[in-house]
Amino acid sequence: MRPGETRGWLLRLVIAFTFTQGAVSMARPAVSYRALALGADERAVGVIAAAYALLPLFAAVPLGRRTDHGRCAPLLPAGVVLIAGGCAMSGRADSLAAMAAWSGVMGLGHLCFVIGGQSLVARQSAPHEQDRNFGHFTIGVSLGQLIGPIAAGLLIGGPDMAGSSALALLVAGAVAAVSFTSLWRIEDRTAVKSRTAQGERVPVGRILRARGVPAGIFISLAVLSATDVLTAYLPVVGEHRDIAPSVVGLLLSVRAAASIACRLVLTPLLSWLGRTALLTVTCLVGAVLCAGIALPVPVWALALMLVVLGFCLGVGQPLSMTTVVQAAPDGARSTALALRLTGNRLGQVAAPATAGLVAGVAGVAAPFVMLGALLLVSSATALRSPERPARVPDEGARPRVRLRRKSDI
Repeated sequence: MRPGETRGWLLRLVIAFTFTQGAVSMARPAVSYRALALGADERAVGVIAAAYALLPLFAAVPLGRRTDHGRCAPLLPAGVVLIAGGCAMSGRADSLAAMAAWSGVMGLGHLCFVIGGQSLVARQSAPHEQDRNFGHFTIGVSLGQLIGPIAAGLLIGGPDMAGSSALALLVAGAVAAVSFTSLWRIEDRTAVKSRTAQGERVPVGRILRARGVPAGIFISLAVLSATDVLTAYLPVVGEHRDIAPSVVGLLLSVRAAASIACRLVLTPLLSWLGRTALLTVTCLVGAVLCAGIALPVPVWALALMLVVLGFCLGVGQPLSMTTVVQAAPDGARSTALALRLTGNRLGQVAAPATAGLVAGVAGVAAPFVMLGALLLVSSATALRSPERPARVPDEGARPRVRLRRKSDI
């Protein structure tokens, strides 16, 4: 299967990602509700949410290195097993420490699946197809984020919050396991180069110095942090504003539906505005809307804000993937994507923990003001990033590819 050929692998990958992301999106609010039922306060919810990203923070680069010099597909079923196990065991956990530990396992599984999936898209897509294929790939994320919170909202509630949230986590584990049905023959084994043929490893420092890679990493960090804190803390806001869990689940799903709509029209938006302008504008509008969630607005206004916010946040992830892939050396694309995911997980550790501290001091709505500031900085970063990142030559490339062009002067 050469880059540019379509044999259904992308569709099967999107289907599998829909189930795994649906399980995670169902589990994250369920974990928050179960933690609250077990006596957690806002700070403890933030710590548990941060634990989801702690193990992946250290595992991303080694997994990316492995994928650069081997197959992508084995990471997919491994990720499914860890996600399903983490969800199920979180539902059985009866202490906050155990919930934090199993949330970490769930996060590690999600990391494995995402590195495998992103590397597969980068490897099996032609350069001119990457924006489109990464956009389609992240539709699986948005579909999962659409379905998961609704399912969680339908299952969680009533006088036995601990029991209903545990049931939601067990169901999430079963949903994750369904993705196994779409993972058969998803990778062309003949296209995988041997470790020897791919040459020496590209140093991490050299990858990070490539123009466009740091910007892509930071934008991705900011957008995912906003999505993650929104998922973890909207239930807390709902509790304080007397919004039912089913309505909170619907609000989160509305945001995800808007992200799907964004990714379906991503190609014409890119043709109209270009990557730099599109990233800058959407991050700026997202910053204003995140800060606006802190206001005590009625539910209908909150839903409208989340629709526009979801559309804006839907741009950042696929375009940051393409930015990083096109800027990285050919022999280190998976490692570059893993570095991007390391940035994501760093944000997922720091943002919820910081949000928990801010919420404990200034109230549960204050973390959204913090997210608005983060997205504002990412908008400025996007404005300064190159439209087409300069390619970084491989270590063994011929000297003539290092010649400076007029556009580089």
